[in-house]
Amino acid sequence: MASTSKANLTEDDEEEEEIEHFDDFTLASSWERFISEIEATCRQWSADGPKNLLEKGAVHLDYSNKIYRIKSELKDATKIYSMEYYFGIDNDGNISDWNCTLHDLQLCFGVKEFLVISPQSASGVVLDAPESSKLLSAVAIALSNCSCLWPAFVPVHDPSRKAFIGIQNMGTIFTRRFEADRIGSQVPVKFMHLEGLYELFVSKFAYWTSDHLTHLFKVYLMMKLTYRTLPNDDENDGIQDADAENAESEKMPDGGNLNRKHWDDDCPWSEWYSAEDPVKGFDLVTTWSEKVIESSLEMAEMENASPHEAEKWILTPNLSPNLSKGDRIGFASQLQLLVSALDMSFEAQFMEDFVSVENLGSDNLKSSMVIPPPTVLDRVLKDLLLEGRQFPDFAKGEHKSSRAIKGAPLESLFAQFCLHSLWFGNCSIRAIAVLWVEFVREIRWYWEESQPLPKMPAHGSIDLATCLINQKLQMLAICIEKKRELNEEFQDCLGSNDDVFVHMEEDIQVGEESTSFLTQSQDFDGKRDSPLILEGFNESKTSISKFSTNSQDAYSADKSTSDSKRTGSAGPVGSMKLLNSCQSLHAPFTQNAPLMTEDMHEERLRAVEAFGDSFNFSAQLERETLSSDMSAFKAANPDAVFEDFIRWHSPGDWENDGSKANDKWPPRGKLSQRMSGPGNSWRKIWNDAPSLPAYEQKPLLDPNREGEKILHYLETVRPHQLLEQMVCTAFRASADTLHQTNFGSLKQITTKMDQLFHTMASTLRPLQANLLSGNSEKIEDLKRLCVALEHVEKLLTLAASLRHKFIQAPRVYEAIFSDYYDFYLPNMGKGSADVDIQKEFDLKLQLRVNERQVVSNMFTPPTANQSWRKVLSMGNLLNGHEPILRQIVFSKRDSGSDCHYAVSTRGGPHMDDQQEIETYRMYVCGTSNDLRVALCVTSYD
Repeated sequence: MASTSKANLTEDDEEEEEIEHFDDFTLASSWERFISEIEATCRQWSADGPKNLLEKGAVHLDYSNKIYRIKSELKDATKIYSMEYYFGIDNDGNISDWNCTLHDLQLCFGVKEFLVISPQSASGVVLDAPESSKLLSAVAIALSNCSCLWPAFVPVHDPSRKAFIGIQNMGTIFTRRFEADRIGSQVPVKFMHLEGLYELFVSKFAYWTSDHLTHLFKVYLMMKLTYRTLPNDDENDGIQDADAENAESEKMPDGGNLNRKHWDDDCPWSEWYSAEDPVKGFDLVTTWSEKVIESSLEMAEMENASPHEAEKWILTPNLSPNLSKGDRIGFASQLQLLVSALDMSFEAQFMEDFVSVENLGSDNLKSSMVIPPPTVLDRVLKDLLLEGRQFPDFAKGEHKSSRAIKGAPLESLFAQFCLHSLWFGNCSIRAIAVLWVEFVREIRWYWEESQPLPKMPAHGSIDLATCLINQKLQMLAICIEKKRELNEEFQDCLGSNDDVFVHMEEDIQVGEESTSFLTQSQDFDGKRDSPLILEGFNESKTSISKFSTNSQDAYSADKSTSDSKRTGSAGPVGSMKLLNSCQSLHAPFTQNAPLMTEDMHEERLRAVEAFGDSFNFSAQLERETLSSDMSAFKAANPDAVFEDFIRWHSPGDWENDGSKANDKWPPRGKLSQRMSGPGNSWRKIWNDAPSLPAYEQKPLLDPNREGEKILHYLETVRPHQLLEQMVCTAFRASADTLHQTNFGSLKQITTKMDQLFHTMASTLRPLQANLLSGNSEKIEDLKRLCVALEHVEKLLTLAASLRHKFIQAPRVYEAIFSDYYDFYLPNMGKGSADVDIQKEFDLKLQLRVNERQVVSNMFTPPTANQSWRKVLSMGNLLNGHEPILRQIVFSKRDSGSDCHYAVSTRGGPHMDDQQEIETYRMYVCGTSNDLRVALCVTSYD
């Protein structure tokens, strides 16, 4: 009954309100109200359209971004039903395309948009046959009332059977009915083969049982076969015991087995850990497009066809779930432990304090810091110090931005120590302390025994761009080498003296003349210049390569008594002459400047700042080097004066009068104001310097003193200072190791590696400057840096695995990686625990003809004793592998004139005689022990 109108409403408003509130009492039963509710919902969904439905809460399916679903609840008496509408934004696609991602019902019945109505119960299916028929009738009536042509389905029977019944009004005089069911076990042998399935389909429309044997029916067929490679683990375990003799013949001499090789043995990280292969295998889908079949014999022949005859090959990689999310063991996971050890390193003064369990605090902390047994420790130290190259190439394999990180080169001793520390025990502060203490003890042994330090260069300058510990170890290696040279020279001297006395004794015994003894003694006592440049000495401040032939001739002609006193000369310097004589100015052999590490340079700078007069104090600091050069110059030029030394050593402090200095002698000029001032320190050093060639001088570098200072530093280094340098070096070494991965021409990896090194350089800069403190926010930055490295490490592992498998088909691995990179990119800033992958990576890559053989080779022939081969074959084998899934679509089409049950429509307004109708459609999906059949029949009602 209409409601009473308000006084202020107009007459038109009253009429509208009466229409809106009209109650139709003809809906007397709950059944009719249920149909009306379905109709209202369907009208609303149809009016809204796909785009508006998305705004009202429609969601896309997890496995497809093209199919959406919206849901509504309906009530019939005491039961509650759920009605779901599945639709797509673009309905122009071909539903029969095997490559598209389809809903199960779309695949079974060839529909696009559809309804599913099911009870809200634990099973989600209608178990009662009358109820399912009644429910389907209600939906059909509602759809007819609102002129919707959507097919509707009701799930029936047991949920494991995936059974459905459905109906669709075609909008004409035809109706489609649907039915699907499944056999989960004991599939009849007949239905395992194409011939039996063909006969099953023909039996649905043949008049008599034997009709399909005597008549040729025009049936359309599409087929899709899915093959799957064996999992990688199964491949490793597939070395059959029955072929033991062959396996023995393939064993290596040391007892290893070539067939047991792990997939990443040739990858750079394999020295430190074995990574799980991110590619577990591949699914290969081969498809045959629609073709006409007219007899069972054709089906039997098709079952023997090779998959290489298929028109399309679609490849889908099966990736490990740990690739997107999961706890992986790699550099990133161990670096997180090292960062935690750094956070704890501020709790003690010396590394030895962490060795004892009494100093570790809580019991939980003690239990988590268990160190490996001594055998493991010995193995690590042996690998560090006894094996490997003695003189590695530090620049090999480094990233171009690697040196921006103040660590140690990848192949250096300290970098190898840091990498071993990542895997020693659980990389706790205690395990690191134990390894460091033993490491330093071994370093001291090399020092005391004067043995070359492994993996460290014993020559060259100190690389100040590396961390301080690496500088110390490099200088220690040089000190050990100097110490060895001094010991050898001392032994040589003792040997020479012994030879002299042996010769003397022999001469006396044989009664030879004294001249032979005198010759020997002169050779021993006399000082001679070495014709070669000695190790540890400089030639001169002016290169000998500048000596001209004329100057050498002048030198040869310019002999005097002073030449007999000349020692330690490297040769004349051009045409330069001494001021007080016409003798040629000779360049002396000089000692190299003493090597200094970064902390020694800083010490000098602090001393200069404290002293005030930087020039005078710098001269004082360089006194030993300057005095050595002056002594060598005096020995090479006995008649030289201070001005001669300045002209050679510091030409800028000699001011010519404007004439050509070398044309006339003596040259006219004077010392600069800096060198001519009263009390000049350089002149004082000159006056005090004795005349000694470089090889007779005391070495500027005292290897014994410097070596002991280095060992004292290593033994007393503060834990946090050690861990800071270890973190920087470990990050740099880990990234450089990963950078050596052969990932082909993947630009995404190159870009990510460049970004990673820049991020590491900026994040690790506070550690390089010793700006870290306990409980610092920088620790969190380091943990985020571990996450960034983890993402790059995962991508590199995938790239290496794909390239290894598709090295002969680069387009394939580049396409797979690029697609996965786009899929994984949104999670690049998250840790493993925060990654929320809503859908699985599902790539379907169509292969080219020239790429098929590469994929085919992955399907290695199965071994004779593999149990999965002991089944009845379905045919269409690929290298002995039967398909894991076979999908077939049979269809029969009739024109209006040929349709035996629609003869009465001939000439009717709704049907063209030449228009084809898909009267029967059957979808078959199954294996040798699982079969699902979905039938769709178009009928005239």
